[in-house]
Amino acid sequence: MNKEKNGNKLVALKEFLERHLSYRNKILLLSIVVGIGGAFAAVLLKNLVFYTNSFLHDSFLEGQYNYLYLIFPIVGIILTALYVNYVVKDDISHGVSKILYALSRNKGRIKSHNMYSSLIASTLTVGFGGSVGLEAPITFTGSAIGSNIGKHFNVSRRSMITLVACGSTAALAAIFKAPIAAVVFALEILMLDITMASVLPLLLSAITGITISYLFLGREVIFSMPQTIDFSLGNIPFYALLGVFCGLVSVYLIRMTALIEGAFAKIRHRVVKFLVGGVCLGGIIFMFPLLYGEGYGTLNNLINGNVMGLLDNSPFYGMSNMGLLFGFFLLVLVFKVIAMAITTGAGGVGGTFAPSLFMGGVAGSLFALFVNTFMDWQLPVLNFTLAGMAGVMAGVMHAPLTAMFLIAELTGGYGLFIPLMLTTASAYLTVRPMEPNSIYTRKLAARGELLTHHTDRSVLDQMDIDELIEKDFLTIDSSACLGDLIKKIEHSTRNAYPVIDAENKFLGVVFMDDIRNKIFHPELYQTPITDLMFMPVSHAVSGEKMSSAVEKFNESGYYNLPVLSEDGKYVGFISRANVFATYRHLVEEFSEE
Repeated sequence: MNKEKNGNKLVALKEFLERHLSYRNKILLLSIVVGIGGAFAAVLLKNLVFYTNSFLHDSFLEGQYNYLYLIFPIVGIILTALYVNYVVKDDISHGVSKILYALSRNKGRIKSHNMYSSLIASTLTVGFGGSVGLEAPITFTGSAIGSNIGKHFNVSRRSMITLVACGSTAALAAIFKAPIAAVVFALEILMLDITMASVLPLLLSAITGITISYLFLGREVIFSMPQTIDFSLGNIPFYALLGVFCGLVSVYLIRMTALIEGAFAKIRHRVVKFLVGGVCLGGIIFMFPLLYGEGYGTLNNLINGNVMGLLDNSPFYGMSNMGLLFGFFLLVLVFKVIAMAITTGAGGVGGTFAPSLFMGGVAGSLFALFVNTFMDWQLPVLNFTLAGMAGVMAGVMHAPLTAMFLIAELTGGYGLFIPLMLTTASAYLTVRPMEPNSIYTRKLAARGELLTHHTDRSVLDQMDIDELIEKDFLTIDSSACLGDLIKKIEHSTRNAYPVIDAENKFLGVVFMDDIRNKIFHPELYQTPITDLMFMPVSHAVSGEKMSSAVEKFNESGYYNLPVLSEDGKYVGFISRANVFATYRHLVEEFSEE
């Protein structure tokens, strides 16, 4: 009864919007609604993790060994894995990659359970100490809210993509209190085109997200930062070198993550995977407690110059030797990636935003302290810590603009904008030759499932070859003769007849033009079909990428291309005209203002 009432209300709301608003204004209104949903999801997630952490931290002791670090991460991974495998029953890891896949291959459609499932799973993972971030899960949650609202209001494909981006924008703006960076994220990482049709809804969602965040989380930025030191022109070469160092750290993060997650993917027994991951993660966090959870507390210590506070609860507590301290920093860089990859590989749910910022902060501090100690220079450690955060994020995500604006907004000022620009550019240029794709797009690009700013390729990637297959071609058995084919011609509107065997295997095709001079000669009716058929030099495969099929059209010059299953069985034909018409329609959708 309640469902019926809710359904009637939704129908009434749709009719009201159709009557009183233009389509563009309807999308603008929906972008605000999506922004409200994404922002409240971010506020809820932030509070859930905060109270979970606070509850667990009541049992922690400061300044000495704490064996609970061995237990909590194991519990978190097991609880998350049980929830994902037996309640959700779907893969919800790597949220940003899932969004990109939905935009590239699924017309922006994301399953309804993603509006809450990643939120719950990441609370269990991060709340119990998993060494990952909350930003990717909340971005995925916001995008799912946008997708499902768009689905209920029957928006176009282009508008669906915009609403998906609006959800992620609002969620990021709310959780980071960084509306500009959230908008840039949608344009730079989600590959949204820069048009008024897309930018204006993003701005409205970002404004909505930051407003709700201010109302419920306060106006304080994430990092309580002392006054930064104005950058010196003499330090510019060091910012460039820091960018190179951050680029190398980014390559390590991307490749080590892929290696460890690949190793865990080979463990088929779930219980073994959970236990191995939980034990390894617990051991690493016991040795390096600063790797517990998101790591923003560690970054606050670095930003405020409390380097020795990073040693609390660890076996290194009380260590003061500078050489050993450098070694500790290097070990933290090495094991943070391992802890993050183990968390996700073993079944935890989280993202790389926070780990990238963490590693960047450590890398920047390490770089500045090293130069000051061994080169007798006076680099401002705070400034280099912030620049390092931007550098590693730019390298890992291939998003220098997002990194620059995010660090500027997280720290409440733009005084370091020039060093941030230099460091992020240097980091990106270092990473790009070694890793052409970001940590989010690496696997998608390998499978050819990545949406890009190249409209031509993006449109082709949106096209599904199976949706364009024409199946009204009458088939003829390979044992038949010309007389049998003439009977079929009488009932056909096509000029091509695929030849198949008893098992539906494709053997060739007979073209009307090739037999036109024979159909009026009854003495030729006993001619075997196999003598009349032609075997195309190229064919498409069901499920094949459209870009590949278009290449086959161009190489062969055919106007109709047979489509076969992977085992060679006949499925139908795709025509050049139908592909082109669909392509033109999608280009219009992609280009609409």
